[in-house]
Amino acid sequence: MGIGATILMIVLFPLNSVLLAHEIVGNQSHVQAEVDREENSIQGIVKGIENKKKEERPKPKAQAVDDPIFQPVRKEGVKDLAVPGAHASVVIDADSGTILHYDEGRTKRQVASLTKLMTAVLVVEKIKDLKEIVTVDEEAVYVEGTKIGCPRSGYCVSQRLRVGEKISAENLLQAMLMNSANDAAVALSKHVSGSQEEFVEMMNKKAKDLGLKDTSFCTASGLEIEGHESECYSTAYDIARIAAYSMRHDVIWEMLRTPSNLQILSADGKLVHTIINTDLALDKVPNLIGGKTGFTPLAGYSLLMAASDPMEKKHRIVAVVLDDRTRWQDIKLMIDWAFSSYVWK
Repeated sequence: MGIGATILMIVLFPLNSVLLAHEIVGNQSHVQAEVDREENSIQGIVKGIENKKKEERPKPKAQAVDDPIFQPVRKEGVKDLAVPGAHASVVIDADSGTILHYDEGRTKRQVASLTKLMTAVLVVEKIKDLKEIVTVDEEAVYVEGTKIGCPRSGYCVSQRLRVGEKISAENLLQAMLMNSANDAAVALSKHVSGSQEEFVEMMNKKAKDLGLKDTSFCTASGLEIEGHESECYSTAYDIARIAAYSMRHDVIWEMLRTPSNLQILSADGKLVHTIINTDLALDKVPNLIGGKTGFTPLAGYSLLMAASDPMEKKHRIVAVVLDDRTRWQDIKLMIDWAFSSYVWK
């Protein structure tokens, strides 16, 4: 081999090595890019599956249980029920959601404090420990209408809430359900979401999730907003379904059927509040599960009540009347009619 050839090899060998190294690195980069693309693609597929699972997760049904064991069947020859005193009336089977009686069930009306049942549902679902302490503010204390210690507007039997008072969510929920206390509803709604407005958004989202198409809540208490009254409404049918769904939370109905003169305390034990139950049927309907009253001048006198069958107590119904001056007599008639007109199979 000549000197020239030797020199050429000395020059080219390192160059070839460099080119080979570049080729190897380039191939590795290409391979890595392919691997990255594959991983990103797989991650995208996984995320897509996860998102699809979230989207496909079944929404809760607006009834007491998802899979009822029994279905109500109307007895032969039974005539439809007439409730002339009510502007709207509905009876449903709580477990299956089956309609037993229906008159103007989808007519949109103001429902006053029947709203508080949805407020209670959200409170129970959002506050995991009802012993949690709530601080009462001015907005809660100075709300209009029925308040803690005052079972009727202008009529008080014990101390009212005070600004800055600390009290458990459990005690506020008890007062809201038994006494229909608006101050308790405001305090709870702000504790859960930070503001009444945010809480109302949660209420309406929950209504949508439950498939309630004829409901628009405006406040946690059920009070209408001046100038926007037409935007605050629900129906007898939707309220019955909310009541049925709320039966998934035993604590709500245990509170609703608590007898009057319950005393609740502030967190430090210094303030005592006496709670009166607005449900006048507590000791008059043996199979009563519980009830909730509602009244504003615009909504009129409304009432919902849940009861179990007198014999086996296996089957539960919800009855609702809206704007009915004879609500107590009418709702008892509706409950008696339902259990005498249907059998569960």
